[in-house]
Amino acid sequence: MGSIDVIGTNLLGLPQTSKQRAPNTHPLGRYLFVLAIVLLGALYAAPNLFQPDPALQIKPEDPDQALDAALLEKARRALEEAGIAVPAAETGAGSAFLRLSRDEDQLRGREVLMQALSGLDEHYIVALTRLPTTPAWLQDLGAKPMSLGLDLSGGVHLLLQVDMDKFIGDRMLAMQETARDALVDARLRYMGRDWVDGTRLRIPFRTVAARDEAATLLAEQFQGFESSSIDDQEQPSLEFAMLDEHLRQMEDAAISQNLQSLRNRVNELGVSEPLVQRLGRERIVLDLPGIQDSAEAKRIINKFANLQFRLVAMPGDRSSLTEVYDYEGGPVTLLRKNIVTGDQVTSANQDYDPETAQPQVSIGLDSDGGRRMNEATRDNVGRSMAIIFIEQKPRTRTVLVEGQETVERYSEEERRLISVATIQSALGYNFRITGLELGEARDLALLLRAGALAAPMYIVEERTVGASLGEDNIDRGRQSVTVGFLLVMLFMLLRYRGFGLAADLALTANLMLLMAVMSILGATLTLPGIAGIVLTVGMAVDANVLIFSRIREELKDRPPQQAIQAGFERALLTILDANITTFFVAIILFSIGSGPVKGFAVTLAVGIVTSVFTAVMCTRSLVNLMYGGRTLEALRI
Repeated sequence: MGSIDVIGTNLLGLPQTSKQRAPNTHPLGRYLFVLAIVLLGALYAAPNLFQPDPALQIKPEDPDQALDAALLEKARRALEEAGIAVPAAETGAGSAFLRLSRDEDQLRGREVLMQALSGLDEHYIVALTRLPTTPAWLQDLGAKPMSLGLDLSGGVHLLLQVDMDKFIGDRMLAMQETARDALVDARLRYMGRDWVDGTRLRIPFRTVAARDEAATLLAEQFQGFESSSIDDQEQPSLEFAMLDEHLRQMEDAAISQNLQSLRNRVNELGVSEPLVQRLGRERIVLDLPGIQDSAEAKRIINKFANLQFRLVAMPGDRSSLTEVYDYEGGPVTLLRKNIVTGDQVTSANQDYDPETAQPQVSIGLDSDGGRRMNEATRDNVGRSMAIIFIEQKPRTRTVLVEGQETVERYSEEERRLISVATIQSALGYNFRITGLELGEARDLALLLRAGALAAPMYIVEERTVGASLGEDNIDRGRQSVTVGFLLVMLFMLLRYRGFGLAADLALTANLMLLMAVMSILGATLTLPGIAGIVLTVGMAVDANVLIFSRIREELKDRPPQQAIQAGFERALLTILDANITTFFVAIILFSIGSGPVKGFAVTLAVGIVTSVFTAVMCTRSLVNLMYGGRTLEALRI
């Protein structure tokens, strides 16, 4: 059979010619490219060989509060007096870190530090964390180890209580203000100011006629409420009672919004594969696997902040429609009615005022918020507008329950007027908030960007979760990868001889590249992820088996060198077809799955990409180095 000058195409779709150079040889640049990729993978996979140290983190509740050496020394001395060894202590990023020798010392050390710091005026967060032991030169290159999931190395487990009473109470007060505005606009005389009683709203009137007219007026606004007229000769009233079905819908909506806001906040913290789910009617479970800065996570997640934009009251406004705030040492009277709130914020970014270089928050509103802001400011140019910053701070107190002291958690609302400015022109969808400290501006931008919480909530349970599968199961997971890897290597070596050796080296490079890519992406490794790695080992070998089987078939009709080239070229399309379809499955699993399913999908998707690279590029380069350019009479494969 005559010689064949062109066999198939290369990866770029260009013809492969054998006249230009010896058969089955690559230019030096391609060998150097493959070698560089493998060495780079080895470099970024290396941090996984260094296990992190258990540690305790101390972080001030106020982000602008500095930590001094005296506090760090006090904490270290308290731990050592309790018999807990502290090999090293360090500060950084506004926190103090104390490295410990054993994992068992973390929980006891946390209690010791909380007790030692409880008498100080400032509030501190003490959290359990792990500090990397990766060499500094690797860290300078941006190399970091993979984070391990809750099922492998543990993480932070938080149980949050949603304050439904506060949420429903605020909604009822909002309904009260809505009803009052409608009655004022309709010029209907009502009596009293406080109409809310739980989930009921009772409005007294001077006359029966006014009550009946109000019933017709408010019927459309109070959908989901059952209305009833109370015939009291002295004080005829109109009562709206919230239906149980509507109450349940409001609770579900509040939980759903809180869940979405929590997911957004966790994403802002850079936590991979979190578990955020509802537990019962008023609680949310949050698992943060492999987290390194749990103090920052607790501070952001446990923080409920919102904004209210209001007009400053005019001298003739009724006192029932206003309230007084303190601002820069003096009282400021504001209207109770909000123009917009933080719920209508679509974008929020912390930056600096170009004129004063002071921190500020640039805010964008949604369509409804922008319209309302424009309408309110367009007709009030020259009048002052105020911004109220509302923050729910978690607190604890000791109460007696059936004669026993019990720690009760509650939230304390803090309202602060942060800005009073004159409206110079009509505002629209975008504006700026100034007058904040740097830490406040950063946190406010993050919280508003993540989405306002519908209802305040606070942490009622916190624990650091150890490896839920136990050390025995973890070791078995590692053994499954090791044993499977060694058996596959042995099979390939015995079955395909020299070609099997090339496949084994490529398989080693594949695992190394897989770990490197996952480390660079910051992916969290879980037990399903280990299953994905085992599957990747099989798929990587499968590609080599297709190539080697094709070479065997080509040897029946072609000389050895042409058979090698034809085997690689003609198996490429089959390899790509098989791996692309599997890659699509991994993408679908990642998009619709959650938790462990996503962990499996990430590992599988990354493994497919590295498998194709090592099977097509690395194995081919190794085979070319072993057999390329030589005169072969026979080929043992």
